[in-house]
Amino acid sequence: MNQAIKAKVTEQGVLIPHTLLEGIDEVEIRKENGIITIMPAPQADPIFQLGEHPVECDVPDASQQHDKYLYGTSA
Repeated sequence: MNQAIKAKVTEQGVLIPHTLLEGIDEVEIRKENGIITIMPAPQADPIFQLGEHPVECDVPDASQQHDKYLYGTSA
């Protein structure tokens, strides 16, 4: 759905109606070549959090033999 609205610029800036931001927690605001763009801020990819809190398991070859320990087979 495309919506165009006018909003008054005050000393504090512009108020964007919450209905236009439904489901958005954070926005990125850019100004390039005189055009102001407001977009949902990119979310952190959870894949980058893997390994932050590794599990210790007294198995010295777990990284090489993970299939054996996870599935009971070797791949």
